[in-house]
Amino acid sequence: MEPLKPEDPAGIGPFRLIGRLGVGGMGRVFLARSAGGRTVAVKVVHAELAAQDEFRRRFAREVAALERVGGAGTAPVLGSDTGAAAPWVAIGYVPGPSLRTVVGDEHGPLPTGTVRTLASGLARALGHVHTAGLVHRDLKPSNVLLTVDGPRIVDFGIARAVDTVAEGGGLTTTGAVVGSPGFMSPEQVRGERVTPASDVFCLGSVLVYAATGRAPFGTADSGVHATMFRIAHDEPDLTDLPPELSGLIRACLAKDPAARPSTGELVETLPVTDPWLPADVLARLGRHAARLLDAEAEAAPEAPGAGDTDRTTAGKPTPGRPSPEEPAPAPAAPSGSTVAPPRPRRRRRALLAALTTLAVAAAATVAYTLRPDPKTGAGADGADGKGKGRTAAPAGIVPAAFLGAWEGVLQGGEDHPRETARIEITQGPAGAKNAVYVQVSESRLCMGRSRLVSADEDEVVYGESDVTTSVPAARCTPAAHQTLALRSPDVLEWTSGAAKATFRKAPTGTSVVPARFLGEWQNIPRPEVYGDQDGRYGTWVTVTQGPVGTRVVRFQDVFPRTDEEGGTTAGTVSCGSTAVLGGSGNLLVIGPQVRDQTAWDPECAENGSSYLGIVKWKGEERLLVHPMLDGEPGEYRRRS
Repeated sequence: MEPLKPEDPAGIGPFRLIGRLGVGGMGRVFLARSAGGRTVAVKVVHAELAAQDEFRRRFAREVAALERVGGAGTAPVLGSDTGAAAPWVAIGYVPGPSLRTVVGDEHGPLPTGTVRTLASGLARALGHVHTAGLVHRDLKPSNVLLTVDGPRIVDFGIARAVDTVAEGGGLTTTGAVVGSPGFMSPEQVRGERVTPASDVFCLGSVLVYAATGRAPFGTADSGVHATMFRIAHDEPDLTDLPPELSGLIRACLAKDPAARPSTGELVETLPVTDPWLPADVLARLGRHAARLLDAEAEAAPEAPGAGDTDRTTAGKPTPGRPSPEEPAPAPAAPSGSTVAPPRPRRRRRALLAALTTLAVAAAATVAYTLRPDPKTGAGADGADGKGKGRTAAPAGIVPAAFLGAWEGVLQGGEDHPRETARIEITQGPAGAKNAVYVQVSESRLCMGRSRLVSADEDEVVYGESDVTTSVPAARCTPAAHQTLALRSPDVLEWTSGAAKATFRKAPTGTSVVPARFLGEWQNIPRPEVYGDQDGRYGTWVTVTQGPVGTRVVRFQDVFPRTDEEGGTTAGTVSCGSTAVLGGSGNLLVIGPQVRDQTAWDPECAENGSSYLGIVKWKGEERLLVHPMLDGEPGEYRRRS
């Protein structure tokens, strides 16, 4: 980072500038701080680009698309003003080195386990980017940053707006080549339309670099056109690539886009390790955090308003939208300007404590990795000098009282919930994703992992999350920050922004479904509704044992097929579906039904989330399946 220059503004929007991070094809990049203390990277567009209306329109669209990505495996958009004289966007600063720096300058090629976890993290992030309607088009080692809890992709999406403007002010024509030589796809080289499969090819090239330290098709040093020719026509150079990675990478580098795996397939098949980075890289992250703190301290004004007299502010400082964690600011943002909610301001010593925790965690990981096991002589990587060993996890910081599963109702009541949440906490160090959360609403079930920020006897705080299960597919966004405060051994208070709920201890393990629910259930006959056709209508519910997050409920419906006028015919429709378990307290909470493709018909309909309860009726158990909205429950008795 370089110091600010006299011509630089003191602030941009609501962000106070700290220093210069660099200059790129789009504009200048500054390191800055939000009013709530968050570190951000602010990118300000070059004047010559800002003067072009077409660029402005595309830039605004790309920023809006970036906001939809939501920061999952990427750097989130925290504010923007696409209508300013000098358009800008503020993106969360990622405190980690680039893959290019780690492999090319410091560590060298990465271990196989690290490369696999890198591939999984990048594939997951690209999946979110593609779901938002974007194609990265410039995935390369310098655009991949490494953090304690996984890789982050930067500089995506906006490049599409920049790429539409050619030198001289015109738009690039069909066939223009966009990308970085050495890490392009054959489609990009030929100037053809790019799809998400193009990013998968680029991912393969990035993984070769991570594992070997070399690009698979050479670099621009050997001639840009020669490199591009090799990408389009030659096989990749996979010399020194570990055999365990060969199949994965060859699949990604298929010349035919249709032959490449999808990002979802990569995520599903790739194992991950935790900690995922080599010990010396983790230690570097701690040192980097300390240097960042020093830089911010040097740039911080001695008193409120200090430093504002010598420089002007680029754009009126704009308060953010009301944060769930603090009172709403007075004025609204100007037209065209959006700013993410700020976090509460913290003292410098609080930041120092957080960074110290990161450094200590990194140091602890180094010590753990290098110190042999006293019983076996093996380190954490399993090496004992004889090719044998074992792997164990480092000690955690979570108090025992918080461990286990907790469930609560976010909307509705205990007996009639409309939205529920569950979090299951295991032991782990700061920075570990040691909590699994499940949230179920009327139309979706979302499941993921959350990163531990801090823990003491009274409170546990979780930060960034990722989504591991979404029903329906691609409908979930990562959970927000969560704070858990212990109120008694069996009760805690859960907060996430403005949302609050009381959570209670819940069953955990692989068999959490109470025995009273298990078995097959059949609908109660209703001749008063269906008349003499009642025997042709039937619903069966099968409840099996299993853990939260698995499909433990199956529905089977049959009913008469209808004609164009709505009358019944002799034909029969059969519909099969399953539902994922989202909660296992007094009620069973299940997500939306997912069709069974082997037992489905165009006349079938998928229902939303439900909760199941057991009641007694004239000495007989009845299963009630309530929709998570106002409506009558389905009623079933045990199948005889």
